[in-house]
Amino acid sequence: MKRKICIVTGTRAEWGLLSGIAKALDNRKDVVLQIIATNMHLSEKYGDTWKEIQRNGLKITLKVPIPTYITTAHDTVNAMSECMKGMSKAFSTLSPDLILILGDRFEMLAVASAALIHRIPVAHMHGGEVTQGAFDESIRHSITKMSHLHFTSTEEARNRIIQLGENPAHVFNTGAIGVYNILHTPLMTREELESDLGITIPGNSVFVTFHPTTLDSIPPYIQCENLLNALDRRKDIKILFSYPNNDTGGNDIIQLIDRFVSNNADRSAVFPSLGARRYLSVLRCVSAVVGNSSSGIIEVPSMHIPTLNIGIRQKGRQRAESVIDCGVTFEEISEGLEKVLSEESISSARTCNNPYEQAGTLDKIVEITATYPLENIIQKPFYDIKQ
Repeated sequence: MKRKICIVTGTRAEWGLLSGIAKALDNRKDVVLQIIATNMHLSEKYGDTWKEIQRNGLKITLKVPIPTYITTAHDTVNAMSECMKGMSKAFSTLSPDLILILGDRFEMLAVASAALIHRIPVAHMHGGEVTQGAFDESIRHSITKMSHLHFTSTEEARNRIIQLGENPAHVFNTGAIGVYNILHTPLMTREELESDLGITIPGNSVFVTFHPTTLDSIPPYIQCENLLNALDRRKDIKILFSYPNNDTGGNDIIQLIDRFVSNNADRSAVFPSLGARRYLSVLRCVSAVVGNSSSGIIEVPSMHIPTLNIGIRQKGRQRAESVIDCGVTFEEISEGLEKVLSEESISSARTCNNPYEQAGTLDKIVEITATYPLENIIQKPFYDIKQ
């Protein structure tokens, strides 16, 4: 009997992490792979990235559209409710044996909630991590409690999931799949990448991704304005932007970035979505990564370039020595840019170790997902740690 494994994906960054796992599962004779695309994948504004799934040679089983233009908390909650309703219908149609999801976004909370009520086991990636500056942390831990198999990126994260009462036998430290992808993806040459993107990427370039910090008292647009003003001072560098996720406040950031690029077309460019291979290829060409994305902390150190991590969005997350933290004021970001682009930081990043890097990550996740016994896994006794 083949196991029906359903991967649910809502963003371009998430699919970039999941695509290799999806291909490996699809190639197994004991698995029937199902893929549900939702949220930003189905938005023209964010690049219609559902097409990236098809370009990977995989078939989307179902699409679950939800509102993607989000400016307020009510918009986010409304999108979650639409997602839960759509996922319930999808799960009723597909009857998967196991659902595989990643991370901490609001649509994944809706996915896990629907799966819980449908009594479908969930395998969850990247649980147990800490990001105190966003409501993503509460979502991540909530998904952990609704999941049955756990794939963590570090031993510290594994221990935290066990602390939440999960059975240690169901919690696997596999390392971060994004780091595995960096080490195993054939990257484009600078010439191929520049031709594909239609731009030049000089050595003194930075790649910027800045998401809303949903639990910060300082509004996201003010933080982004400070970042752009600090970047505007650095006439010596070229700046490549990617759009933020569609969290509350994300549209304000997009408008600010678009205006900056329009006013600085000679030294900046913006891309709603690059896709996994182009994104990793860009990392090989730039001097540093700037912003507050988890990728800057988890994956970028394995490209041996420094990261400037701005603000509290990733506060508490384990990090390599190549990650430089700064505040959100103009002065703090300006100082951070000076530091991250210094020869000392660039040289140090070339030899730093990444705590998220581990051998065999993809194979471990795929084998456990495809073969781990699912009988009697739905009822979860709380695992008490003996004092």
